[in-house]
Amino acid sequence: MAYTAEILAVGTELLLGGIANTDAQMISRGLAELGIVVHHHVVVGDNPERLTAAVEQAKSRADILITTGGMGPTYDDITKDVVCACFGKKLVMDDRSAARIIALYRKREGPKVPITENNLRQAMLPEGCTIFKNDWGTAPGCAFEAEGKRVIILPGPPRECTPMFHTYVMPYLKSLSDEVICSRTVHTLGMGESRIETLLHDRMVSMTNPTLAPYVGTGEAFIRITARAATEAEAMALIEPEIDYVKKTLGDVVYGVDVDSMEEAVLSLLKIKRKTMAAAESCTGGLIAKRMTDLPGASWFFRGGVVVYSNEAKETLLGIPHDLLETYDAVSDVTAEAMAVAVREKLGVDIGVSVTGVAGPGPDENGNPEGLVYMGIASDAGVQVKIMHFDGNREFIRTVAATRTMDLARRALEKLEDA
Repeated sequence: MAYTAEILAVGTELLLGGIANTDAQMISRGLAELGIVVHHHVVVGDNPERLTAAVEQAKSRADILITTGGMGPTYDDITKDVVCACFGKKLVMDDRSAARIIALYRKREGPKVPITENNLRQAMLPEGCTIFKNDWGTAPGCAFEAEGKRVIILPGPPRECTPMFHTYVMPYLKSLSDEVICSRTVHTLGMGESRIETLLHDRMVSMTNPTLAPYVGTGEAFIRITARAATEAEAMALIEPEIDYVKKTLGDVVYGVDVDSMEEAVLSLLKIKRKTMAAAESCTGGLIAKRMTDLPGASWFFRGGVVVYSNEAKETLLGIPHDLLETYDAVSDVTAEAMAVAVREKLGVDIGVSVTGVAGPGPDENGNPEGLVYMGIASDAGVQVKIMHFDGNREFIRTVAATRTMDLARRALEKLEDA
């Protein structure tokens, strides 16, 4: 059976824009891994009438309702009261949760400070529910079944909600089915979601098990393939041909399967090919080096990076000729090529990459437009420079420029023979 879910976030601060609803994003990703379809995200303030209406609506259209927030000790933390009233459940004191809250309170406030009664409201839970211990805060989470629905109630702070969901809720939801649900993700760069959907559309709409679902990231797109079967091996056997189909259909824009990032894909290839790499960065300000060195074991293959944000730095640290910069400008294909060649030579690596451009806001002092980026790569195969124009804010341009530059390395590495 394919379950449908609705995520209901409670908190006026979410409506006012004071905080972002990252819980819903995290939960949706986890549910997708389980093959549970999320049809609605709803945000409602700390108002009993409006929350009641939202819960009743969710009851009418989803198999699983997951709430976040509104579980603290204050008067406006109303989630459990409203949800239980909607499902005819009685709230009762859970002694173990109460004892744990008291112990945490005394540890925090000192043994002589009496605990206030409102703190113990957090230990009031639906009668007969499954309790999820909160090892990251005070308010426990819980789950219960009523009126043919599964209801899961979680605290709102992401530092509590995220580990509680992954530690307790996902195993709980997996136990609802005798089937095993497995997912794998194909990662792509360089093709828009609409083009991917067009190429895969006929395949996607004809499938029931496994299923294909595209979604987007920052300048990237992903295709999640999910299958249900009696065993994990059987589910994976259903998924494997679809991975091959997606890779064959989309071609070299696919940069990995079940990888966390482009830098992980690049590092994996550096290890396989036994090659080394270095980066010369201007507009990205060291972002490539930062992302590569975030990965354990990168030091064996990523030898270093040079941030050359000014012309003086390009001249002093990389030896780029002053006349070249004056003639062709720092933001140019000639400079990107010179940077890639220089960093490769100076750090003695197999592959040197470079990036120079305008992250904005607005054009630079020479009139180069915001989002104009040149990316270079130098290796035994020669030197290549790619020019791109990105639309977005400064952070987006820098992030995508770094990813695209690493993709040049990824593509070059795939063509190289193993060392």
